[in-house]
Amino acid sequence: MKNNLHIQRRLLDFIRQIKQRQLILALSLIIGLLSGGAAILLKNLTHFIEQRSKALLLGESHANIDFILPLVGIIITVMFVSYLLKQDIGHGVSKILFSISKRKGHLKPHNTWSSMLASSVTVGLGGSVGLEAPIVLTGASIGSNIGRILRLNYKTVVLLIGCGAAGAIAGIFKAPIAALIFAFEVLMLDLTAWSIVPLLLSSVTATTVSYFFLGEKVVFSFSISEPFILHNLPFYILLGLFTGLVSLYFTRMNMWVEHSMGKIKNQLTRTLTGGVLLGGLIFLMPHLFGEGYTTLTTLLSGQSSELFNGTLFENLLQDNSSFIILFFLLLVIFKVIAMALTTGSGGVGGIFAPALFVGGMSGVTLAKAINIFAPNGVSENNFALVGMAGVMAGVMHAPLTAIFLIAEITGGYTLFIPLIITATISFVTIRGFEKQSIYTMRLAERGELMTHHKDKAILSMLSVCDVIENDCQQIHIDGHLSDLVNAVSQSKRNIFPVINDDQELVGVISLNDVRDIIFNTELYDKLRIIEIMHTPAAIISKDENMKTVLEIFEKTEAWNLPVAENKKYIGFISKSKILSSYRNLLKEFSDD
Repeated sequence: MKNNLHIQRRLLDFIRQIKQRQLILALSLIIGLLSGGAAILLKNLTHFIEQRSKALLLGESHANIDFILPLVGIIITVMFVSYLLKQDIGHGVSKILFSISKRKGHLKPHNTWSSMLASSVTVGLGGSVGLEAPIVLTGASIGSNIGRILRLNYKTVVLLIGCGAAGAIAGIFKAPIAALIFAFEVLMLDLTAWSIVPLLLSSVTATTVSYFFLGEKVVFSFSISEPFILHNLPFYILLGLFTGLVSLYFTRMNMWVEHSMGKIKNQLTRTLTGGVLLGGLIFLMPHLFGEGYTTLTTLLSGQSSELFNGTLFENLLQDNSSFIILFFLLLVIFKVIAMALTTGSGGVGGIFAPALFVGGMSGVTLAKAINIFAPNGVSENNFALVGMAGVMAGVMHAPLTAIFLIAEITGGYTLFIPLIITATISFVTIRGFEKQSIYTMRLAERGELMTHHKDKAILSMLSVCDVIENDCQQIHIDGHLSDLVNAVSQSKRNIFPVINDDQELVGVISLNDVRDIIFNTELYDKLRIIEIMHTPAAIISKDENMKTVLEIFEKTEAWNLPVAENKKYIGFISKSKILSSYRNLLKEFSDD
């Protein structure tokens, strides 16, 4: 044991001697290798679970009973999370944002594997969610824990988190530029010219690893065969408006369904309710099974008629444009509900793949509607691809990520202009209704969100517990002026909390309150504390966010305010301590 500790200390000393930037570059390379490998492992594990489960379930039978699998997957996931892990691992990207804002970039070690395992079961058995958010959490956790083990500072840890997240996205889609932009837009990293280098290195490394093991094969790809036609530009503007509204529906319906599922307090009831409803939707629309990339690939290959084979609507939909448009629109509507039922009932997965699915279907739906009335028509494939970018831009509030991801997975920039137009209009449209993305809504409501606004970002990192001062002498409410004089002689502060027998805060006294009588010895045993004290201008809760605390200071014009929990006195918080802590964090945050 002693030898191991000695070796560890020697290793840490050696690492500290390496120049900081060289260390970061080396770590970004390692993180790219690990996150890229994790992405490949997750995709293969999910595929293996899906194939084996179907083989075991169907056996020699050819009956379509896939709709049973999602409930089984959610039950297994809930058991794993509740009884083995005993910690929530859902909403991966939101967890990363929370760790950056409130946990100094620290993600728990189990996040390097737990979300991978849980999501592979959920999606492999038909849960209607994506694998991207879980693998992003895995990559970010790899970066976070490497930074924690090496005891690196906050800014470096956050950069390594970005490297892990970018590596995960690049490993899945082979899209290094989109992965880099994702780290900036979605994770809201405060990038500098230097920090782009390790992020790019991690992304390219993960992409290379993915190419090495998978070749040209990616989770979803398509080669553009039809060019962008300039006179179709108004239709792409219309697509931007349409996908913006679809994004609004996507966001609000997801939040509503998850909130409704959350009202079911019993976990077993919630799991069975969500699983059964999801199975019913998949029975009616088998295309809702799993991520949906297979459906998108079939659609873009020009074989959309095959989507209806084996469904209840097969005879109704063949060669009937109106019913096909209605069916695709229903897929858009129910994919969001299926996704929210999966996560709301206890499944683990993300909204990345569902957003692409809904975007693709939205684009094709609008294109088919336009082609009924427009003489020259529009390309359904191009509209599907651009629609993916539109919904992703709206739901994630990440137009640049959406633009470059679709450009990279289609192997070129043929659709660059319509991608920019549609993604931008979609983003602007949903911003008129929702100021936050689907990832950040809950965090923003609680004031726990890191933003690109440096002042707000630093304030989000500060908590009341970080700045509480406990060196104020307490005075009992039954005491006299002599007790206060004695406390003054022992204290370096000019403010004194007054408490009762239950340690509850009942008032405060400042030196200014007693300056004219403190040397009048005749009053020492006559004047009671209850006659001197005054009610504080405000009482701060221990769990209050720092933005609200500063607003309270501004409103009361106080310099010191007491902190209490359930009326119990905890300490004082001072404006000067907040400003001092702010300056220290600003120095660390801005140090390059």
